[in-house]
Amino acid sequence: MRHALISDIHGNLEALTTVMRDIQSQNIDRIICLGDIVGYGPNPCQCLDTVMKHCDFTILGNHDQAALFDPEGFNPVALRAIYWTRDELDRGPGSANIINARWDFLSELPRFRREEDILFVHGSPRDATNEYVFPETIYDQARMRLLFERVSSYCFQGHTHMPGVFTTDGEFITPDECDYEFELGNEKLMINVGSVGQPRDEDPRSCYAVLDDQRHMLYFRRVEYDIEQTIRQIYAIEELDNMLGDRLRGGR
Repeated sequence: MRHALISDIHGNLEALTTVMRDIQSQNIDRIICLGDIVGYGPNPCQCLDTVMKHCDFTILGNHDQAALFDPEGFNPVALRAIYWTRDELDRGPGSANIINARWDFLSELPRFRREEDILFVHGSPRDATNEYVFPETIYDQARMRLLFERVSSYCFQGHTHMPGVFTTDGEFITPDECDYEFELGNEKLMINVGSVGQPRDEDPRSCYAVLDDQRHMLYFRRVEYDIEQTIRQIYAIEELDNMLGDRLRGGR
């Protein structure tokens, strides 16, 4: 099977729509979402509708969790955005049944999922929702050992918005460094699939990954979308700080 793995959409409908169009061209059998459908961006309801319709399963992200419960560790900009997101989810669009279905979907999201020897999380193998595993985490050898102890074979994750492959040898291999293709073997790996709606690796294009388990290959995909359209929508919403739009241009 060929699996598309998306993460960190963050209410960016322009990005998600373009990525879904690209996925349709890749002979994908199923789509997996690793969380953070909402937060920061201007279209949380529409992004939820798309994920609910097209994804085989979805993992709870920390912003999805914050929409449901009291946010923890959020800076003022993120906090203001998540409170607006809550109000937007309550407003709709749609009937009361549709609005309730979105909330029900969020409230039922699992924190992780295992399929044989593959683990799917938002954050890390140790803390499925909240722990960040940044590229520089490779220099903390003790922490890396603890993380890999919880990985049977492969762990797919998001959260940092920085795509790449972590190896047990203490490497972090970016998509550029592997020419967007990575051969999967017997070695344990943690794989960050990048961000659809808010990349932070200084490449503003949306990012997602494709797992081809028959060929034992992983492919990273970068997709251009109408960034300025998303920025205009953010600027038009008083509760969303303009920097949430500005950062999209530089992939920060």
